Amino acid sequence: LFTLPAPSVTAPAIPPAASVSVDGISPLITANADFYRIDTALQVPRIDPSTWRLKVTGMVENEVELSFADLLALPLEESTTTLMCVSNPVGGDLIGNATWLGYPIRNLLSRAVPTAGADMVLSRSQDGWTASTPLEVLTDTGRNAILAVGMNGVPLPLEHGYPVRMVVPGLYGYVSATKWVVELNVTRFDQHTAYWTDRGWSERGPVKVSSRIDVPRSGARAGAGTVTVAGVAWAQHTGIRRVEVQVDGGAWAEATLATAISADTWRQWTWSWPATAGAHTLRVRATDAAGLVQTDIRQDVIPDGATGLDEVSVTIA
Repeated sequence: LFTLPAPSVTAPAIPPAASVSVDGISPLITANADFYRIDTALQVPRIDPSTWRLKVTGMVENEVELSFADLLALPLEESTTTLMCVSNPVGGDLIGNATWLGYPIRNLLSRAVPTAGADMVLSRSQDGWTASTPLEVLTDTGRNAILAVGMNGVPLPLEHGYPVRMVVPGLYGYVSATKWVVELNVTRFDQHTAYWTDRGWSERGPVKVSSRIDVPRSGARAGAGTVTVAGVAWAQHTGIRRVEVQVDGGAWAEATLATAISADTWRQWTWSWPATAGAHTLRVRATDAAGLVQTDIRQDVIPDGATGLDEVSVTIA
């Protein structure tokens, strides 16, 4: 592979209080080997970075083409972002948090100068897969959407998009996280569709506020007394304001939130449960920074992400 260049902008230091010490909780930063992988590649593309090119085409005043050497020579930025697959079920694990190194896509689009009427960027993978991303998201100066070359301090692993992938805070991967990316076609939603939107999924995929119980696991047994309940909550690019836990359909009790890294990452939480003997059901819900409370209405992952509350059943002796 190659040696990552030093970032021109380093990611803010992760506060020590952002991570809680609870056995079984999801690590704050997901190791590359444990990071979920969902794509349509039957074989992982093996791209020679010396021949890789990225083209910005379509509704632009200036078409742009970059080599891998060109990209590495640009001022790269570090950022920590949680990514999630739209096919993640309630309580599922198709989500991970990593520190990425890459070049802001908005800067590249600024060079290309999208023309009036453009509202979408159709990104294309080397193997032909496509994703439709709102242009306004990719040009948002407050959102660090990047062409990533590094993941947790090392070059992108092959299965995670080497040599270059997209990382876009706040959107499900099917409309943003193109791996092995080779083209950004500036266009319109009413003129082009993408791989998954052709298969019944919605054309825009903002991440929904959600939460998960990691500890205790469903089916666990514990002794009466104080039991630690813990997990993660997320509302990428909005942030989490509150997490609450409910026992057996009773009143909601507020959990303790770990310090946030940023609005673009998940947040760990804990709650001390005064557990009594018997069989119990625990549920969790989150409230995002805008005040939106996670819904308890169950919805399948199609067409734009699952909803509903994660719950676990435990026995206290």
